[in-house]
Parts: sequence; structure tokens; C-alpha cells
Amino acid sequence: MIIGRERERTDLENLIASEKSEFIAVYGRRRIGKTFLIRETCRYRFAFEHTGLKNTLTDTAGCEVPVKDATKRQLSEFAVSLRRYGRVKKSIPKDWFAAFHLLEDLLEEKPEGRKIVFLDECPWMDTPRSDFLAALDHFWNGWCTMRRDIVLIICGSAASWVLNKIDNDVGGLHNRISRHIYLRPFSLHECEEFVRAKGVAMNRMQLLECYMILGGVPYYWDLLRSDQGMAQSIDTLLFAPGAELRNEYRHLYASLFRNPEPYVAIVRALGRKKCGMTRDEVIRLSGVPGNGKLTEMLTVLEQCDFIRAYSVPGNRKKDRVFQLVDNFTLFYFRFIEGKDNPPSDYWRTFSGTQEASVWRGLAFERVALLHVDQIKKKLGISGVITRQYAWRHRASGEGDEGAQIDLVIERNDAVTNLCEMKCTSEPFEISDAYDAKLRGRREMFISETGTRNAVHLTFVSASGLKRNANAFDIQSVVTLDDLFRE
Repeated sequence: MIIGRERERTDLENLIASEKSEFIAVYGRRRIGKTFLIRETCRYRFAFEHTGLKNTLTDTAGCEVPVKDATKRQLSEFAVSLRRYGRVKKSIPKDWFAAFHLLEDLLEEKPEGRKIVFLDECPWMDTPRSDFLAALDHFWNGWCTMRRDIVLIICGSAASWVLNKIDNDVGGLHNRISRHIYLRPFSLHECEEFVRAKGVAMNRMQLLECYMILGGVPYYWDLLRSDQGMAQSIDTLLFAPGAELRNEYRHLYASLFRNPEPYVAIVRALGRKKCGMTRDEVIRLSGVPGNGKLTEMLTVLEQCDFIRAYSVPGNRKKDRVFQLVDNFTLFYFRFIEGKDNPPSDYWRTFSGTQEASVWRGLAFERVALLHVDQIKKKLGISGVITRQYAWRHRASGEGDEGAQIDLVIERNDAVTNLCEMKCTSEPFEISDAYDAKLRGRREMFISETGTRNAVHLTFVSASGLKRNANAFDIQSVVTLDDLFRE
């Protein structure tokens, strides 16, 4: 059963039913459900399916080492797939051009009708000096486009490969993709549907905490057990001996990027500062050179939902701020990295502490940033053009504590929402001192930005607001239930 993905499924179904040959690229991060979506939507009715082989092996020390003769190994497995789908010839093609010619012969032998060709983990097939892309180009432009019955679907976790090698190709593949289908992480609503389908019982506060840890990656949620509570499940997945996701971080970025080291350096630098960094700060703290390659890497990280980028009104374009918002990565940095032998009940013991409450407050802010559409729906502005950013007032001297608003929604209807995020188990109560702080922050924002919009104070509070005299200054309240909207 497929949870969510209605738009992506509709796109695939329409292209499969088209009256001309179609070239589709499906991509997204590791474990996001790309292969499952394609197979289920196509009902496993492929004229040909092949999955590329990973080009590294794990040595005795647990390190990834390159495979020798990687291209020959890929071609050998491609030949196996050809035989599986009816190609009798047993010899291994000498190169990718020969391999795709054999695929053409196979497809010509198939009965009339749409012929779906699914090439999974394409980036792994594109080994150095293999001419895979040139052969793929020739297969599509020289053969598929001469017919009306081919649906070519390429898929891969390495989003940078799809974006840089296919989208930005200056040769025959440029602008040849009929449709890009990017699979985003699940929302809170989709994760709730998923666990219900699995028979896992959690209330929404538990689902929220699980989302703060796992993010919206379906595979991680699929590992939850119905016979365990939420905290026990987190211990099983991340802290118990042999935990399934203990080493997931190490594989995550390596699967996404050919050369993961600079990406990891950027992510690690961004993980040091909750509110994000400018490009210059990223260069200084990551050690990655500030050239066009850095721009490309930041763009790919943003397109893969690991970071968000925003511009603050009045700042120069180069002063855009980049903020790490991937829940799983941030959880790894804070609670897993450096803990070689954590107790197997680590999260059950930790989750009731004050430190855990502080973490939940910070993590809730990120969850809200990932559900701006739901916040807009609650505010009744789904159809209004908006831009979102964070605003920061730097302390100017003694007595000035500075100020920060993590989510500002600037609207085309002459209203700006300053969103305050709070994660409490009971309705949040605004004290007199906190009310004065909110008023001061709003006036500071108006003064520094020079906005002419009406500025509304908005609370995104997991358990709502306690009604008192100070609560009447708040124009709108968004609760956890609102974040769970479809």
C-alpha cells in the first residue's frame, strides 16, 4: 500500500498512458521510497528492469573501498538482467553502447504496447570513463525517440548526479527529461497515516517526537515495531547493540553524493549554528572553497531538503542564510556521534530530563519550518503569495540581549506574521515578562525592517495557549493538530 504520493503517482500514470515515448527521472534521498513507488505504480509490469551495483565494498576495518573493474562488473550484471527478461545471448557486452543495443533488440521482440524500461540506481552504473551517459544519450535520442511506445524511467539516490549529469548536460540529454519526480520526505500527516497502516499505536505528541528524530523518511518509520512504545523503539533503532540505524548517517551522504566529503563538511558546519549561516560563514567554518562548486553543493543540499536557504529583507543577495533542517542529521550530531557504547535504554532514560525538554523546543521549531503550508492553511492564507525567512537582531552592546524570530511569514496581503514556536505538554502561558519581550521584539522588527505591513504575533504551540490577559495580544494560534493537517 502506498501512503501519500498522490501527485507523483498521477504524474507517473499519465506519462505511462501517453501516446509518445517518455523519459522520466525519479530521485530523492536514500530510503525515501523511490523504487517502491515506481514498482507499485507500474504494477511490476516492466519490459526491462535493472538495478546498478554499488561500486564499493566494506573491508575488514569497516571502511568503504572502491571495487576493481567496476565497469565490467556493471556490464556483467546488466547482461544477467537482459537474460532474465528473455535475451538468450550470454556474452557480456564490451561497453555500454553494446549493452543498450542488446536492450533495443530485446524490446523489439516484445509484443505491441507500452514498454516500460526501469533503470534503478543509475548513478552507480555511470562509473569513471565508462561512457554510460553517452550510451544512454544514444539509446534515448537515437532509438527511443524514433518510437512512440517507450517509457524510460531512471532512478537514483544520488540527487547530485541527476541534477548535474542529466539536467545540466550540455549534450544530447539536455532538456530531454519529460518529467522530474522528486520524492520529498513525509509530512507529519503522512507519517501518522503510515504508522496507522502498520498498526503502531502512538499519540500525536509521540509521533511529533519520533518525527523530530527520524524526519519523514518512510524506511525509518517502517522499522518501528507495534509491540514497543515510542521511546523503546528509538532505543531499538539507534542505541541498542546492533541497532538498525546506528550507522545510517555514514551511509546517507555517501549514497547521495559521488564525493560526499565537502557536503558533509558543509552540513557539519551548519549543524553548529541553530539559526543558520551566511555563505562566508560556511566557507570559514567548513573549509570548503568559496567558488562555483560551493554554490552547486548548497543548491543540491537545499533541493534535497537537508537545508533551507532564505534572504532577509534589506540584506545583499550574497548574505543569504543557510540553515540545516534535516532532523535525522541533527539528532545524530547531538545524541549519537561520539557515543561508542551508549546504554541500550539511553532514550528511555534521557527523554524525561530537562535537557530533553530543551532539545524538544529546538526540534519543534524545525518541524514547524518544514510545515509552513499547514501553518498557512490554519491562518487562512493558503492562496496568498508569501515568503518565509528568519530575522535576527544582533546585540549592539551592554543591556542589549539581541532577538531572533525563526519564522517570519511576509504576505502579499500587507500582513506579516511573526511566529513564535513553543513545544509544551500543556497550553503555554504568556507571563507579563514574556509579553513585554514579545512586544519589544515586534517593535524592534518593525523599526529595523521598515515594514509597512500590519505585524501579527502568531504562536505555533504544540498544546495551544492558556487564555489569560496577555494571550489577547496574540492574533493567531497554530496547534500540533494543525501541523498534522494534510
